[in-house]
Amino acid sequence: MKRNILMLLFLAFVTLHHAVAQSKIVDRVVATVGSNIILQSDLDMQYAQYLAQGNKPDDNFKCYLLQQALTQKLLAQQAKIDSIEVSESEVDDNLNNRLRYMSQQAGGQERLETFLNRSLLQYKEEMRPNVAEQLKAQKMQQNIEGKIDVTPLEVKRYFEGLHKDSLPYFNTEVEIGELVMFPQLTTEEKQQFRQRAEDLRQQVINGSDFATVARLYSQDPGSAPYGGDLGFSTRDNFVKEFSAVAFKLKAGELSQVFESEYGFHFLQVLERRGEEVKSRHILISIKPTGTAMERTKAKIDSIYNLVVSKKQDFYYAASNFSDNKETKYNGGMILSTEGQSRSTLISVDKLDAAIFKAIDNLKPGEYSKPEQFTDRTGKTGYRFNYLKTRIPPHKATLDLDFAKIKEAAIQDKTNKKLAEWFEEKRESTFIEINEEFLNCEDLKIWQKKK
Repeated sequence: MKRNILMLLFLAFVTLHHAVAQSKIVDRVVATVGSNIILQSDLDMQYAQYLAQGNKPDDNFKCYLLQQALTQKLLAQQAKIDSIEVSESEVDDNLNNRLRYMSQQAGGQERLETFLNRSLLQYKEEMRPNVAEQLKAQKMQQNIEGKIDVTPLEVKRYFEGLHKDSLPYFNTEVEIGELVMFPQLTTEEKQQFRQRAEDLRQQVINGSDFATVARLYSQDPGSAPYGGDLGFSTRDNFVKEFSAVAFKLKAGELSQVFESEYGFHFLQVLERRGEEVKSRHILISIKPTGTAMERTKAKIDSIYNLVVSKKQDFYYAASNFSDNKETKYNGGMILSTEGQSRSTLISVDKLDAAIFKAIDNLKPGEYSKPEQFTDRTGKTGYRFNYLKTRIPPHKATLDLDFAKIKEAAIQDKTNKKLAEWFEEKRESTFIEINEEFLNCEDLKIWQKKK
């Protein structure tokens, strides 16, 4: 599978570079929006990526790409008029996230640079103007949308306006709680991990290259391929222990080893810029010992027995003892990650496989037994689940699905507001599209009526 991904990336970059080479020989303006232009080479690069992902040639997709580019240009132009700006750190963060993902897919920074035929620094600077424009366009759209809400009466009218045959059909939905416990190691149990970080820090002090040590030994998958580089960040981007150290150091200084929820780190500040700091770090994760796991199992079994025997309320137990910060403040209840309503009702086909297995045979009001699990960050602990509600498959109703219908009503209202804005701006903005694209159905609304 990994080999296929690498081949796909290779083909994408080869095709993309071919398109770039061609565009240097012949390029043309395919559309103009106000004072901004869209070049054929811009579309060629995106279309090359589309083909390299295994898609078949499709002229309609070229139309779609131009329509997206027109939308971005119009939003970005209005952002400039309205003095909407994006900071260098925002652009840096976006670029760094993209490059981290690309590096992971390519199998490392060096392999990605080979595919790109340039350094990541060069590629980053080439991408910077377009990414800045994208971020401005996003901010402009957010400003247009504003804080849109709907009243219960508007939700009712929206629902009643839907054709009965088009009402959505919902799969089985459940409300689930969880109580999670991760092993807490003693100072003695942590010592081996602290010592490993201390040894690596000493290597840097003795003259080893920080970036090389980070690539070889740091256990932070997000920054290790980049030599531990975290880019420019504000205090809010870090956990408090990291911020406390990073914002005390001067440029070039190396910190002592310190502990956070992720393990033992040491860091070096590379540059300071106002309220931002550019730093790099090396992380040694803390792995639970067998003894710590046994202590944790005994503790969660004890809490489970109290809850099942109704000697302790589940919501109280989760709020006070669960180690999952995402759910403990909801009384242990898991919230849906779909949409913006953050409902406690979750479709069973969206559940984590292990949680689905744990609650599949439960009746509402019952609990699964504590089981060992590993979360998405790689931490191992114990968990038991509570099934509060199970709603069978059904067609949408206002009583059962008010939150989802409200969200759809908000989206409908938002779409109408955006459509009105774009219609007004298209009428008042000079827009010219190359005749080759005049037959595109997606672009009909962008052509001025004569």
